[in-house]
Amino acid sequence: MAALLAAGGAVWGESSDSAAPLDGFNMTVFRFNEALDKAVAKPIATGYKAVVPDRAQLGVGNFFGNIGELQNVLNDLLQGKFGQALNDSSRFLINTTVGVGGLFDVAARMGLAESDGEDFGQTLAVWGVPEGPYLVLPLFGPSTLRDAPSRFVDRFAGLSYHLDDVAARNALLGLSLVDTRAGLLGADAAFSGDRYILFKEVYLQRRDYLINDGVIEDDFGDFGDFDEF
Repeated sequence: MAALLAAGGAVWGESSDSAAPLDGFNMTVFRFNEALDKAVAKPIATGYKAVVPDRAQLGVGNFFGNIGELQNVLNDLLQGKFGQALNDSSRFLINTTVGVGGLFDVAARMGLAESDGEDFGQTLAVWGVPEGPYLVLPLFGPSTLRDAPSRFVDRFAGLSYHLDDVAARNALLGLSLVDTRAGLLGADAAFSGDRYILFKEVYLQRRDYLINDGVIEDDFGDFGDFDEF
């Protein structure tokens, strides 16, 4: 990762559309990730989906979503979104206590809606740091030169990072990855054609949506004053 960051320094300010310098590396890592997913991740996720009851899967998803609220709150504050920080911190406190450690989303029933989520990559974007080239990470998949190192900050904000028991920490990480992959099984059929390009476009568009809080400018241009017609 250090070598990639050093090599990418010269193109840090370029847009993702001009990210050709890393395309060769990205394709190699993408093929590795695809092979690993086909051989390991997808079969395990399929088995998890078949064996674990739906209610239990929902509880697992709620549990990890609740842990993620800590990451949200940290980045809410760093971005100056104090109202959202209050909402997300309230959700964490309520779901951790009344929601039995986050297994139940009690806060949503109380009117505290779950946000799209905040991460340090979005925070850097708000601070004006360019996204740099598109980058595919081993195991973790789509990213950018700005988002990749941000994952370390977000991981530090999570509770599991601070567990002293290494086995328990790894077990939580593994369960989180399996739960995430199981949630994507239904979308596999939609990914046809050039999967590398599709994953890239979906990731970058989703990041743009999150960074701009869902406000996307249209490309229809200025048609002037319709009163003239």
